[in-house]
Amino acid sequence: MSAPILSVLVVVHNEAAQLADCLKTLDFADELVVVLDKCTDGSKAIAEHFAARLVEGAWEIEGQRRNLGIDACRGRWILEVDADERATPELGHEIRTVIGERNGATSAVPSDGYFLLPFDNYIGERLVRHGWGGSWGVSAAPRLFAKGAKRWGDQRIHPSLSLNGPRRWLSTPIRHNVDRDISDMLQRLDRYSTARAADLRAAGDIGNLASNIRRIFSRFGKCYISRKGYREGAYGFLIALMAGLYPILSHLKARLEKV
Repeated sequence: MSAPILSVLVVVHNEAAQLADCLKTLDFADELVVVLDKCTDGSKAIAEHFAARLVEGAWEIEGQRRNLGIDACRGRWILEVDADERATPELGHEIRTVIGERNGATSAVPSDGYFLLPFDNYIGERLVRHGWGGSWGVSAAPRLFAKGAKRWGDQRIHPSLSLNGPRRWLSTPIRHNVDRDISDMLQRLDRYSTARAADLRAAGDIGNLASNIRRIFSRFGKCYISRKGYREGAYGFLIALMAGLYPILSHLKARLEKV
């Protein structure tokens, strides 16, 4: 049997509530790989129902579990999708088209760069196009890549990326259900800042209070003004506020909570 051209990788921790809705949109893949990180709910049974290849374990570092999932993929191209994201048939068609073109005369070159995938970010049922940034959401990310073109860094939250090869763009967005509501957004801020605090302590450099206070305003301005969050009304203000609070909360947790 020939090797698959396209693998789709989904890394999850207790995502039974939304995993099926995610996986059923990925039927354009040749192979589905699901990494189960400390899952205690029904995520495994759902992944098995969709005939996914499973990688099970427990990881503290986000980058490590993602790299292990990448290594488990057998496809010449890999698409990373999170459980809160939903592909469309149009996106699947575009991906199959672009990798089909790349796997013609260039099929002997498996590490042929990556594609940036645009996001349609939703808070509840509201599409929020502007204002994302400052470690609080992105409008596009390198999610489709040739085997060997992408590796994650060793961080718990927002791990760094190492990319090689030419960069291209996909035109069809994927739906990203970022937060259900404001309470969900606040809970995410708590999780993110706790993980970031652990990374700061592990690196031995938690920064200082003054610089992180300044970042409240610089990150707020970046999201609300430079990235046009003001065009989203109160939602844009909320995104900018979360982006501004994230560094200072991470610093204070690293400084005051010796966990």
